[in-house]
Amino acid sequence: MTEQPIEPLIVVGVDGSNHSKEALRWGVEQARMVGGRVHAVMAWEWNRNPFAIGTVAAQTAEDDLVTAEEAARRKLADTVASSVGTSPGVPVFRRVEQGSPAQVLVDASKEADLMVVGTRGYGGFKGALLGSVSQQVVQYSASSVVVVREGEDADD
Repeated sequence: MTEQPIEPLIVVGVDGSNHSKEALRWGVEQARMVGGRVHAVMAWEWNRNPFAIGTVAAQTAEDDLVTAEEAARRKLADTVASSVGTSPGVPVFRRVEQGSPAQVLVDASKEADLMVVGTRGYGGFKGALLGSVSQQVVQYSASSVVVVREGEDADD
C-alpha cells in the first residue's frame, strides 16, 4: 500500500493590507504551480488599551473577545475573496488565531512547507521603528520564507 503524497502547505500571513493581498495572490499562484494548498492566517489580539472603553458599559470581556475574533474572521474572509476570488483553483483555508502577528505566523511556519508574507519594504530607521512582522518571520520561521513586496502602483 502506497501512501498518498500530502499536498505542500503554503502559509500566507494576511492582515487585510494591500501588501498582504499581494502575498496571498503570490501564495495561491505558487500553490497552483506545485499542486499545493494555502492556509491564509490572520492574527488578532485582545485590545489591552485601558482607554478603549466600549460604548456599552455592561459589555463583558468575553463579548469583546468574541467581537474581536469575529471581526478578524470577517476581515480575513473579505480579504481572501477580494484577493483571489471564491474559486482560486487551489484549496485556500482561512485560519484566525489569537496572538501577536509575528508569533502566530512563526508558530504556523512549523507545519508549513513555505511561509509567505508581504512587506511595505520599509528599511533602515523607519523599519526599525515599526518592528516589522515580516522581519521577525524571516528571522524565526521554521520553514523557508518568501517576502513579497507590494507593487509600485498600490495605494496602501
